[in-house]
Formats: sequence, C-alpha cells, structure tokens
Amino acid sequence: MSRPRFHLAFEVTDLDAAHRFYTEVLGAAVGRTDARWIDFDFWGHQITAHLVDEADAAAHNDVDGDEVPARHFGLILPWDDWHALRDRLQAAGVAFLLAPKIRFAGKAGEQATMFLRDPSGNALEFKSFQDERSIFDAG
Repeated sequence: MSRPRFHLAFEVTDLDAAHRFYTEVLGAAVGRTDARWIDFDFWGHQITAHLVDEADAAAHNDVDGDEVPARHFGLILPWDDWHALRDRLQAAGVAFLLAPKIRFAGKAGEQATMFLRDPSGNALEFKSFQDERSIFDAG
C-alpha cells in the first residue's frame, strides 16, 4: 500500500439499491459481500454499506449560504475528474441535494462542490480544488 486509505462504514436500508447506486451511478467496484453488507472500492478507498432497518437523519450546518448535511462523506477529486463526474451524474439524471457549484469563490479554500444522496439517504459530497495546496487553506 503506497498511501493511506480510509475505510468508512455507513448505513443503508436497501442493499440492492445501494449496490446499483454505488456501482452503476458512481462506478465503484464491489469487493467482499455478505447478506447484510457490501464492500465497495471507492476510488481506491474501502467503504462498506451495512444493512439496517432504519437510517438516521443528520443535522445541517450553514456553509457559504448552503444547508450542508453535518453527516456526509465523499472525495476530493482532481479538477478534470470532478467535472467528468458532474457531467456523468447530470447525464444520468441524478437529483442533486446541492447542485454543482463553486464554493468560496475568490476566497481561501475556493472549491468545486456537489452533494447528492444515495438511495438510503446518505449524503455524499464530491469536491475539487484547482490548487491542492488550498485544501486546508484557512486564508
């Protein structure tokens, strides 16, 4: 392993719908599976969908004028990859929780961002920075 990889486990209420969403919509490969969970290769990171009877809703915070779900996960993609994913999601008719946009325009931490929900309501954010050095830039 040449770089650290994260592992994230999250709740889903429909394992088949999660499988379709993460593989067909986001393009993730499937790893190990069980009757109650699926491992996905999420751009080289391991995420695991665990079947539960009821998913828990999360609170929101105001971020640059948007109500951002406090509980969410996602990726920071290279600029061109973010735009390619945005275009693929739009072409697939995916409903965005927060539409693709540039956040903090002209300020420290300027980024492209978009949010969507998986079939169980989990919020995902995909973001990109033109200059990776600004990922942690506080201004």
